[in-house]
Amino acid sequence: MSAPAAVPPGAARPHGSAGTSGSATPRRPARRRRLPFSAWHLVLAPLSLGFALPLVWLVLSSVMTNAEINRFPPSLWPAGVDLGGYDYVLGNAMFPRWFANSSVVAVTAVLSNLVLGSLGGYAFARMRFAGSRLLLGLMLATMVIPFQLTMIPTFLVMKNLGLIDTLGALIVPSLVTPFAVFLFRQFFLALPRELEEAAWIDGCSRLRVLYSVVLPLARPALATVAVLTFLTTWNDLTWPLIAINHDTQYTLQLGLTTFQGQHHNRWSAIMAGNVITVLPVLVAFLFAQKTFIQSLTSSGLKG
Repeated sequence: MSAPAAVPPGAARPHGSAGTSGSATPRRPARRRRLPFSAWHLVLAPLSLGFALPLVWLVLSSVMTNAEINRFPPSLWPAGVDLGGYDYVLGNAMFPRWFANSSVVAVTAVLSNLVLGSLGGYAFARMRFAGSRLLLGLMLATMVIPFQLTMIPTFLVMKNLGLIDTLGALIVPSLVTPFAVFLFRQFFLALPRELEEAAWIDGCSRLRVLYSVVLPLARPALATVAVLTFLTTWNDLTWPLIAINHDTQYTLQLGLTTFQGQHHNRWSAIMAGNVITVLPVLVAFLFAQKTFIQSLTSSGLKG
């Protein structure tokens, strides 16, 4: 048997020929350099900074003096922290009373929407009764009706109830909203029925199942309803402007509008009042941010 022919130095080996080890060593693919963060952050970071600039300027202006605010060109950074605007707002205006009024209205609306909205949403999601689909459709249809069409009828109802110029006129129309009922219904439909059936076997009533089994799983929906209801009620200006006449019953938004008209030359105090108005909404959103985003991004649970 003849020996294989030697391959001259520098000549290419034929395809499939084995090396000294009997097999060719495969080349490893080159590693791509990856950013430590998503590439979308390069776009979202400047956008978020642009949205945050007005809020930063509002806070900085609230600790400036009137001379610094009125200076041209304007000062981008205060020479020192001046709390004169906050002292003027809290000491020479009815801001504490207006803040308390807004807090009562907003907190009551949030609690009532959580309780009544969860009850209505659970009824539409789990109970079948005559006309349930028609009633749900009519309720959802009210969401597309602009407030300008219901403003006068709501005023007449509140007037007949004797609630005009009281906080009750602001609380009663916001006790429950179709959006809260619809959001709870959609979330409850995504929950597996097996969890509720196990509680029914143990002898729990529907209300006990709702508050002991279903609602602990619905924290994202609860946070979403709470944040949106608080935001809507706290920032409402149109309805308080119609239903409230006396300054002792003003909400913070209505009082701030009146305050700006009376003190248009005290910009530091106006900026301080705006900071006080924005701060509760910002704190409420940051407190419920995780569950709020989870509710918006989740598509439901699977059994």
